[in-house]
Amino acid sequence: MKYQALEKYLARLNGSVREESRVWLDAEGRAQGKYFNTTLTSAFQPIRVFGSGSGSTAIADAGIVAHEGFARSYSEDDSGLHLWRLLDQAASDDESIELDRLCRMLHSINFYRQVEDNVSLHLSVHARLLAAVDSNHGIAFRRILNMLELPHEQIVLQMPVVTQNQRWLLNYVLDNYRRNGFKLGISAADARDALALLEKVKPDLIKVDAREITDEQSTEKLLRIAGEQDIRVVFKRVENPVVFAKLQAFGQALALPVYAQGYLWDTPKSTLAAPVVQVSAPSHAETRVA
Repeated sequence: MKYQALEKYLARLNGSVREESRVWLDAEGRAQGKYFNTTLTSAFQPIRVFGSGSGSTAIADAGIVAHEGFARSYSEDDSGLHLWRLLDQAASDDESIELDRLCRMLHSINFYRQVEDNVSLHLSVHARLLAAVDSNHGIAFRRILNMLELPHEQIVLQMPVVTQNQRWLLNYVLDNYRRNGFKLGISAADARDALALLEKVKPDLIKVDAREITDEQSTEKLLRIAGEQDIRVVFKRVENPVVFAKLQAFGQALALPVYAQGYLWDTPKSTLAAPVVQVSAPSHAETRVA
């Protein structure tokens, strides 16, 4: 491990007593924390980059450029439950912010104790926090990273999908995080929504739900404009080869790499996924089914 301050912190955690500590380690070295009566830990799903293949049976080598962190209930067999609903049900804004900070700390520890490559960590910002944060929220997370001597430059804070009326609030929070040196991501409902956001916000990354690729003209325009501005477009929730074939077609047409995330390749796990997988593109017959 190259992060010496983190290594020393983990050594202290390893000797801590669960009932007396806010964060502790299990037998596998995973950091855990407690929120009310729920024990939390981290799971990670890769974001992969695909080059352009050739032919209907092309093979794509899918290298990993980032991992997204998710809060999970603790489970010895790595099958814990997704816990975003805890933020929906948090009793107050202060408690929702406290839970968010705990999750970010767990994800940072669990990610950087495993990774040594130049790979980014993506952390989602819950919609409730947009309204709850009325001060310099980004600096609290930055202080934790500074304490552990972890690189904030490799962390992307991902904003949720917002309504038109919430976009002023989105800009306020983005400015907060930008001033603290974080990379910024925004989420869009579809390609048209993403194009509208790109006109108003200058993020490092924008995420689009791959299941909503119905407007091919807008999707192609989004990829072209984002490429010109050096903004990465990531397609999330890629769950079947037909959708993946559509993404590859866009990449081939524009001579651009495709960034994608989904259950077609990876389920969220506590251990980081292997750097490369091989995926066969579907046949033309399979593609026409879409």
